[in-house]
Amino acid sequence: MAEMGSKGVTAGKIASNVQKKLTRAQEKVLQKLGKADETKDEQFEQCVQNFNKQLTEGTRLQKDLRTYLASVKAMHEASKKLSECLQEVYEPEWPGRDEANKIAENNDLLWMDYHQKLVDQALLTMDTYLGQFPDIKSRIAKRGRKLVDYDSARHHYESLQTAKKKDEAKIAKAEEELIKAQKVFEEMNVDLQEELPSLWNSRVGFYVNTFQSIAGLEENFHKEMSKLNQNLNDVLVSLEKQHGSNTFTVKAQPRKKTKLFSRLRRKKNSDSAPEKGNKSPSPPPDGSPAATPEIRVNHEPEPASGASPGATIPKSPSQPAEASEVVGGAQEPGETAASEATSSSLPAVVVETFSATVNGAVEGSAGTGRLDLPPGFMFKVQAQHDYTATDTDELQLKAGDVVLVIPFQNPEEQDEGWLMGVKESDWNQHKELEKCRGVFPENFTERVQ
Repeated sequence: MAEMGSKGVTAGKIASNVQKKLTRAQEKVLQKLGKADETKDEQFEQCVQNFNKQLTEGTRLQKDLRTYLASVKAMHEASKKLSECLQEVYEPEWPGRDEANKIAENNDLLWMDYHQKLVDQALLTMDTYLGQFPDIKSRIAKRGRKLVDYDSARHHYESLQTAKKKDEAKIAKAEEELIKAQKVFEEMNVDLQEELPSLWNSRVGFYVNTFQSIAGLEENFHKEMSKLNQNLNDVLVSLEKQHGSNTFTVKAQPRKKTKLFSRLRRKKNSDSAPEKGNKSPSPPPDGSPAATPEIRVNHEPEPASGASPGATIPKSPSQPAEASEVVGGAQEPGETAASEATSSSLPAVVVETFSATVNGAVEGSAGTGRLDLPPGFMFKVQAQHDYTATDTDELQLKAGDVVLVIPFQNPEEQDEGWLMGVKESDWNQHKELEKCRGVFPENFTERVQ
C-alpha cells in the first residue's frame, strides 16, 4: 500500500509538471502572437545583461589564466632541461661546478614556487569567483518560468472575471492560484534584484586583486631569477678567466652578393676603356685634370686656381644630364678640375653623390645640412668585437670604434646582416667619404645613437 501511495504521489507530481510545461508553452505562444500581455521589468533585464557579460568575461579570464599557468609550467620544464644540459657539459675539474649545480637546483625550486603561488592566489580565487555563477544563472531561469506562471494565472483569473457566465467557485480558485504564483515570483525576484547588482559591482575588486596578485608574484619571481642569473654569470666569468685562451670568436654573416666597390671598379673601368682599334692613351701625369681625383668636400673656399665660380661639370657620354649639372648653379673655387675629372672617370652614381655633397646635403638623408656628419648619415654604432676585413670594401674594426652608418647608394648591393659606414675617427680626420667608407657586419656592433 505504501508503494502504491508512493507511486501515486510520483505519478501525480509528474502529471503536474507536465501540465505546468504545457501551460507555460501556451502562455509564451500567446505572448509572442500579441494575444496576451507580458510582465516587463527593464531594470531586471539590464541586471541580467550585466550578469551574462560578467560571466563571459570571467570565463575568458579563467581560460587565459589557465593558459598562462600552462606556459609557466612549460617554461619551467624548458629551463630545467637547459640547466641539466649545463650540468652535463660542465666538466668536474672546471671551477664553479658545485656553484652551478646549486644554482640549477634553486632555479628549479623558484619555478615550482612561482607556479604553486599562481595556482593558490590567482587560479583558486578565480574558481571561487566563478563558482557562484551557475546557481544564480539557474535562479534567473527559474524566475523566468515563475513569471510565465504568474502571467498565465493572471490571464486565467481575468478571463473568468470577464466571462458572461461567471462561476464563483472557479473565480475563487483562480484568484487563489494567482496569489500563490505572484508570491513565489516576487520572492525570487526580490532576492535576485538585490544579488545581481551586488555581484556586478564586485567585479572591480576581484579584477584588481587578481591582477595585483599576478603582477606581484611575477615581479618577485623575476627579481629572484635575476639574482640566480647573476650568480651563474659570475661562475661562468670565473671559468672564462681560467680558460681565457679558448675564447669563442664571433663570426660575421656570410656575404652572398658581389662586393659593392668591386662592381663600381668594374663599371669605372668599362666606362673609361678605349674602343677597339684605337691606341691606348698613355697614362696621364699625376696632378693632371684627367687623373682620377679624390672626392673631397671643401666647406671653406680654397684659393682660385684658374676656375671661376659657377663653373659646371662637363657631361660624359655615359652620364645622365641631371647628374652633370651642379645643383644650385655654383661651385666652390678650386673644385673645377676635380669635378671635370669626376664626370669623365667615375660612374654616374658616384658623380650624383659628389654633386649632392658639394651643395651640403643628400636628398632624403637624416644628416641633411649637418657639416660634421657624412651625407646620408643615419645613426651611430660601436664595435663590440674586433673584425678583420677580408675584402677591400670592408671596414677593419677594433672593439670600441664608433662607425657612422650611411645608406647604400644602391639598396640591391646590401647583403643581409651588413651595413655601410665610415669610422668616426676617419671622417673627422679626412672628411673623405669615398676613401673611408666600407661595409661591416652588423652583429659585431651595437647601436649607440
